[in-house]
Amino acid sequence: MPNTTQEKECDNKFVSITEAARINKVTRQAIYVAIKLNKLKAKKESTRWEIHLDDLEEYRKNKYSRNKSTYAGELLFDNDKGFHSVRQVADLLEVDPQKIYYETRIGRLESHRKGSAWVIHIDNVNEFREKHFKTRKHKRQAS
Repeated sequence: MPNTTQEKECDNKFVSITEAARINKVTRQAIYVAIKLNKLKAKKESTRWEIHLDDLEEYRKNKYSRNKSTYAGELLFDNDKGFHSVRQVADLLEVDPQKIYYETRIGRLESHRKGSAWVIHIDNVNEFREKHFKTRKHKRQAS
């Protein structure tokens, strides 16, 4: 006779699409897409998909993130080397990301296009901050 406690533990390691979506804080559709693209291992038992919790954890670790984006084999936003995304620069300067896009578009903030991403070096951010943020503070103080 098999050990029912072990069987239950084994069954508890599998979750449904709905449970996987809740655990990952995404939609059920996102889980279906991950399975279809072979990014998340799952098996279909009769009419129900089952996902092993270890596979779900592995998917979570390898899930796409802007911080892991690469271009030509190199990390796009390597903060250790001073390269930042538009969102990161916006957070550093405490402004809206649209402001950063605008400043890069008009040429006030130097940036480089790598694939579909804009990459901004911290030296350019500091130069922009000195030129355009200090003058703003002086104008406010004079008013």
